[in-house]
Amino acid sequence: MSAPNDRVQEIRPGVWWLKGMKGSGGCKSYLLRGTRKTALIDTGLPADAPALEAALASLGLTRDDVHLILLTHEHMDHIGGVPFFPPSTVVAAHRQAANKIRLQDEFVLWNKAYGIPPERFAVDLHLEHGSVIDLGGLALRVVHTPGHVSGCVCYRELEHHLLFTGDTVFAGGILGGIYPSGSISDYVGSLQRLLELRVEEFCPGHGGNSMTPYPDLETAVRRASGLIDETRELFNAVQVGRAFAHIRQAVVSYAKRDAV
Repeated sequence: MSAPNDRVQEIRPGVWWLKGMKGSGGCKSYLLRGTRKTALIDTGLPADAPALEAALASLGLTRDDVHLILLTHEHMDHIGGVPFFPPSTVVAAHRQAANKIRLQDEFVLWNKAYGIPPERFAVDLHLEHGSVIDLGGLALRVVHTPGHVSGCVCYRELEHHLLFTGDTVFAGGILGGIYPSGSISDYVGSLQRLLELRVEEFCPGHGGNSMTPYPDLETAVRRASGLIDETRELFNAVQVGRAFAHIRQAVVSYAKRDAV
């Protein structure tokens, strides 16, 4: 579909990709405009804020017109632009992501990778698997997809059968990687869960959209499953029991020191 200008790209009626600052390293942001509410999925980095404002303006909107920000997970390239929006904007995330944001857990926010401090903001709404966000004419169902990190979610758009995947999976079945609080086995389960959904296109947090969602998801499942085998081989190779015996002994000695 044609776009009003190069700042936005219309994906479906009422659904746009808002383009951030080129080369910033921030994620893709998606705007969904229902008859009652307007939602933004992810915000990119703080550096993306001026470009987002210009993209909104090209649609005749301002920051105040965004009622709800839906975060896919807690990494800084997805949440960094939240403070750019007014306090009246409702911010929603999975409860596990919300907890890390509340505590400003830099180990998992990954802000130092971008050389920026985390700016405190409140997550107003804690999402759970199966939660439905009704915007009026457009509705999103929350799909909890731990693996990349524990608080990852995807948003399944029910009218046009779109799936917003954040960093869970990219076009071509590319994985977003496993970061602190993530899990390979959880990743496999999450991807298998996505395969059960009716989806015509998925819109990831980086790169192009997938017009072949099922082959791409099947590829992702194979890749994630392969990571389990590779990890098992790695641990067998280093003979974990002996290699880390000194660490276990240190823990035992420390525990005995404080024993009554």
